[in-house]
Amino acid sequence: RVYGCHGLLRNKGGDHMAKNYEELKLSDDFMFGKVMEDGVLCQEVLECLLGKPVGELTEIQPQREYRYAMDGKPIRLDIYTGNGETVYDAEMQNLNHKKPEDYDLPRRSRFYQAVMDTDHLKKNQSYRSLPETNILFICTFDPFRKGLPRYTFRNKCEEMPELALQDHAVKYFFNCTCRSEGMADGIQALYRYIMTGEPLDELTGKLHKAVEAGRRNEKWRGEYMKELLHDDDMREEGRAEERANTEREKANAEREKTRADEQEARADAQEARADAQEARANTQEARADALEARVRELEGIIRNMKQ
Repeated sequence: RVYGCHGLLRNKGGDHMAKNYEELKLSDDFMFGKVMEDGVLCQEVLECLLGKPVGELTEIQPQREYRYAMDGKPIRLDIYTGNGETVYDAEMQNLNHKKPEDYDLPRRSRFYQAVMDTDHLKKNQSYRSLPETNILFICTFDPFRKGLPRYTFRNKCEEMPELALQDHAVKYFFNCTCRSEGMADGIQALYRYIMTGEPLDELTGKLHKAVEAGRRNEKWRGEYMKELLHDDDMREEGRAEERANTEREKANAEREKTRADEQEARADAQEARADAQEARANTQEARADALEARVRELEGIIRNMKQ
């Protein structure tokens, strides 16, 4: 690994370049998670996005990790918080030179929902113990390419749309690129700040000050470097596992090919033996036919001599 003087990390493969720590913005998930540790700011941002009060947040956990099986897929939530009745998961999502479809955000939100529910419901607890959950994807792109500033999903009956499932689970996808008329000034300013880093109102001014202070925070810088090292190691482990899987698949394919070649060789040998047996049978049949013809010929000679 190569480190620059400003906290730049490049992995050994050269295919990933992290930002200088001083360049991080609110749209970068690390800075987003650290800034949102401030309970007041986190509350104000959630209320701005959702357009409703969320109450005092009792716990804020940035980069919360879940893994329920050794071979299960782990997840790491950017911001996990709640107010005692409702749990919020807020995710900052960038394209990173990919297409929106590559992230499969609908299924990802489904998986996050399942993991969060599993974490809350303990043995012998009633399903009524499950809190209301709000999963928020704050996207620096239009996740569904429909031009809406926000996409809100709740489960309901297809046959009777007015019949809601009432499972108390809501998923929000925010399109920070949207500039449509009718958007509240606060949400427009927040979207603009996420996209450009330019503060336009009181809330974005607070966020900007928090980001600037964060860039000077040496403790956060160290955590950022550790996270990059961890992510780099995880990518390398993934590549090593992929290489090992490829080698295993190659070895299995070679074994299968060897077995297939051996079976084909045995089949060819059996076919050759069958051809040889058929040839011997044909020869014997020809000899029998010749003998029968000779017998008939001799019988004819004998009859002629008697006459």
